[in-house]
Amino acid sequence: MTNGRPVPVIIDCDTGVDDALALLFAVRHPGIDLRAVTCVAGNTDVDGVVRNTLTVLEQAGAPEIPVARGAERPLIEAARSARHVHGHDGMGDLGLPVPRRAPADVDAVTLLRREILASPHPVTLVPTAPLTNVALLLRTHPEVTRNIERIVFMGGAAAAGNATPVAEFNVWHDPEAAAILLTAGVPITMYGLDVFTRVVVPAADVRRLRASGEPGTRLAGELLAHR
Repeated sequence: MTNGRPVPVIIDCDTGVDDALALLFAVRHPGIDLRAVTCVAGNTDVDGVVRNTLTVLEQAGAPEIPVARGAERPLIEAARSARHVHGHDGMGDLGLPVPRRAPADVDAVTLLRREILASPHPVTLVPTAPLTNVALLLRTHPEVTRNIERIVFMGGAAAAGNATPVAEFNVWHDPEAAAILLTAGVPITMYGLDVFTRVVVPAADVRRLRASGEPGTRLAGELLAHR
């Protein structure tokens, strides 16, 4: 909350298991006004990311939140995925239902610009994925920075990596995009890989979530069980 009102947030993601949990959390949190979700290739191909994102939002009871397709590859390098971690579909191969709606009829950068500039309060942009969409936004529409409160992104590593012995996947996947973000002059909060290595969810809590009659809660339990 900021001054008693929810914080306007846009999530840019490559929806695999971890991003799906972040989306479920954001939809339910009373202090977050989730304005839009944009998709980028990473954990799986970008079309799979769009499909996963739409499904998660439907399961969470938030099908009205706009979703847009973004970059299908890094700025320079060829596309790479993390299917060996997140399953062939990027979501643990849980057999999730096919989404009932289509994404927005604009690309991710267009949706980001539109939602940021239309927001009555400065937006917090939360990339949980490779930073290709964000870099393209900052380079092509620098005017958006006047209505960005800060960018909170998941990336980098202070110690061991998960893509190479020293590199974290999101930055490793598109280092040129990360460089653009880090030099853009926007307030940044960076959560490196080391922040997440000690997060523990007790098995009893996972069982309780999986037994829920509410689809979004049950999905959270299934995703945690996969992890």
